[in-house]
Amino acid sequence: MPSLQQLRYLVAVAETRHFRRAAEACHVSQPTLSAQLKELENRLGAVLVERNRSRVVVTALGESVAAHARRALREVEEIRTLAALHQGTLRSTIKVGVVQSLGPYLFPLIVPELHESHPSLKLYVREGLADHLLEGLSSGALDLLLFPMPVRGVEFESLSLFREPLLVAMPADHTLAASGAIVPEMLRGETILALEPGHRLYEQVRRICEQCGAHLSHDFEGTSLDTLRQMVAMGMGLSLLPALYVKSEVAHQDIVVARPFRNAPPSRTIGMAWRRSTVREPEFQELATAISAILRRRAPEVFVFS
Repeated sequence: MPSLQQLRYLVAVAETRHFRRAAEACHVSQPTLSAQLKELENRLGAVLVERNRSRVVVTALGESVAAHARRALREVEEIRTLAALHQGTLRSTIKVGVVQSLGPYLFPLIVPELHESHPSLKLYVREGLADHLLEGLSSGALDLLLFPMPVRGVEFESLSLFREPLLVAMPADHTLAASGAIVPEMLRGETILALEPGHRLYEQVRRICEQCGAHLSHDFEGTSLDTLRQMVAMGMGLSLLPALYVKSEVAHQDIVVARPFRNAPPSRTIGMAWRRSTVREPEFQELATAISAILRRRAPEVFVFS
């Protein structure tokens, strides 16, 4: 029978398509990884990986075996987790995925208190685009997502945490800066800068622009909220920025200002998502309760669900 280590090596090669990078990811030497893969192939009596000087090709059988290996490794990890939970919740490492427009502005608010109340808890944080994070959650590379809702997929469970308003960011000398609050009609004809496609926030801003008659810029798109803020400062357009980002990076500036929408502001809902099959759901529910309590105290800019 294949060993778990051999299955890990095969999965690493299937994901990296590179022996050296796969070996580095598994913290072994390349000759060790290569020899173990050859031993796995010998045990199965089939070629899983084709080797040549220019590239690594995973055969169709290799891809199928790797998919089963991912599931097997995930189940083994669940067994380890189940044993760890016997010692208590929020005492081990949680691999958390978070979208780039949220992580840098949410974690500074919640990490200090989480570390104080749960000193054994470790959060391994990976930022990324929505599709990549969902793939990581599905494959077991990630345990949990802090993510814009809704999360689609029958294999996922989710829980909404808070609603985060979007504010209009503009140069301080823009005519709308004199307004205390913005109504959608004020944005008609304005150029709106957004994150590039692939970000959940891009799709939301695109819909808002369609509704209020604003022009969504396709010539200049941001790779991060910071790049959007810098382009706004240069007078290239306005932008719609999440409240936690405004709290962190805009509120204390002079060159860029942010104004709320009047009445019912557009917003995004942020929640947690995990695999339905995980044994850690009670732990994630406990973490959600802890995060919600912190945000009620430290982030009046957002609406925290009960």
